[in-house]
Amino acid sequence: MKTKISIALLSTFFCLFTACEGFLDTKIDTNMTPEAIITNRGTLWNFATAFYTPLTYGFTILDNNLFAAASDEAQQTAATGGIYYFNKGIINADVNPLDYLYDNYYEGIRAANFFLDYAKNGEDLLRLNRDTVREEPNYKKDLHNLAWYRAEAQVVKAYYYSELIKMYGGVPIVETTLDKDPNAGNISRSSYEEVVNYIVKLVDTYKDELQKDWETHPDAVANQQGRIDYATALAIKARTLLYAASPLNNPDNDKSKWEKAALASHDLILWKNYKMPENKDYRNYFSGNNPVLSKETIFVIRRADDNQMEIRNYPISTPGGNSGITPSENLVSAYEYIGPKDPDDPYSNRDPRLQASIVVNGSHWNGREIDQSPGGVDDMAKANTSKTGYYLKKFLTDEMNLVQGALTQHQWIVYRYAEVLLNYAEAMNEAYGPDAIPAGFTLSARQALTQVRRSASTDLPPVLTTDVNEFRKAIKHERQVELAFEDHRYWDLVRWKDAIQTLNQPLKGVEISKDSAGKYKYQIVDVTERAFQERNYYLPFARREIVNSKGAMTQNPGY
Repeated sequence: MKTKISIALLSTFFCLFTACEGFLDTKIDTNMTPEAIITNRGTLWNFATAFYTPLTYGFTILDNNLFAAASDEAQQTAATGGIYYFNKGIINADVNPLDYLYDNYYEGIRAANFFLDYAKNGEDLLRLNRDTVREEPNYKKDLHNLAWYRAEAQVVKAYYYSELIKMYGGVPIVETTLDKDPNAGNISRSSYEEVVNYIVKLVDTYKDELQKDWETHPDAVANQQGRIDYATALAIKARTLLYAASPLNNPDNDKSKWEKAALASHDLILWKNYKMPENKDYRNYFSGNNPVLSKETIFVIRRADDNQMEIRNYPISTPGGNSGITPSENLVSAYEYIGPKDPDDPYSNRDPRLQASIVVNGSHWNGREIDQSPGGVDDMAKANTSKTGYYLKKFLTDEMNLVQGALTQHQWIVYRYAEVLLNYAEAMNEAYGPDAIPAGFTLSARQALTQVRRSASTDLPPVLTTDVNEFRKAIKHERQVELAFEDHRYWDLVRWKDAIQTLNQPLKGVEISKDSAGKYKYQIVDVTERAFQERNYYLPFARREIVNSKGAMTQNPGY
């Protein structure tokens, strides 16, 4: 089915992408004449990086913070904010806090199309006013970069479309620069499956023209590792096909879709040729610049040093902190025990990813004990303290002096190898079961899942079930803890069609007290009610799109 949808015309020039690495500086001199733009070689590179500008920096995705509080992972401390439209299930065509992403992603698509148009004669621009013989090394690098950027422009469109269909279902496919044609405002909305096929086609057509390894290619310019490469393209395809095979988008459970998803993830596993280390330092991986340096990382978005994650999410009792995203008991209870339960300390002998990701009561953090009992420094009765009894630790740097303006790095990981293994395990289980290794594959669903679990801790018990349904539950559980706060949980619940059940349950926390001996006591309590409606499985298109299309647009059901 195709409907009409209006796309707002987007500007020719693109804003400055503030980044710690120079290659993403997309500032363009808008005072240049058209003649100067055509003949300025540097402008070619400015347009080449402009399509990266709209990439989503997940640390600020909603209310200038993580998206975790939209799911059962966390609760926002602030009493107001866009997040509550998700929590109450009242998103509508007039109020959708993620609506800006729709505009951003089409801006990125337009930027990519604009660059591809502009770069058709790119080789001529690279030869302009230079001695190509005397400057042969740099000229050769420029030619390589031009070819890479052309492929990147095509594949970045695949990324933007994958994010759009995750939120909206079928969307328009735009292959030209819209403002070339004054009548191009209304474009047919393609079906979900048509966009999936388009994404796969883009990746398959252009992946081999991408850089294979920014660190080793002799003609790669320094500081380019944040650009899309071959592995990133495979990751885009693998995640897209996993979502396409999932119950929301595959209601008839077509096994061939799971097979395609498994094969796409397997292609990336073979390419990476990497094995997750056992008992890795989970917390350290997410700290500072470590994601950029780790072999586990596939694609990461970098920004300049700042302290905003710490300001927003340190406890309010820590100078400069505002509590922010506070993890839920729903999530905490998912971390398994790896030893005997301690009746006085429910957080001991647990999956180490718990203490690496979440500040629990009684733990020592930032130079002091977290005491949320009545009269304690972090007494939950105080204004703007955690409503759940927990604070965020993942991504945050310890011991930062926010009063003195200390800064640190925060690198947003878009794709990493642990997710690829979990994608693979899920698709393989649905297509072939937990233990089958069909011809052409090199590991089973169980082997992929085990690799992730042993990376967290070799003390975690093995998953023994051979039942597909039970193994599916194990995979869902592993995604919940391994990928916590990484902007997967909400979309996983949606694509599994679990949201209608899970996100209509109360968000839970703990009530903390001390007994006469000074020992902490914990009682699990409901913090707040949550709501999710059937219509919320897809987001609504903004009313302005309906108005601009003069009624030609069909809204997503229920809005």
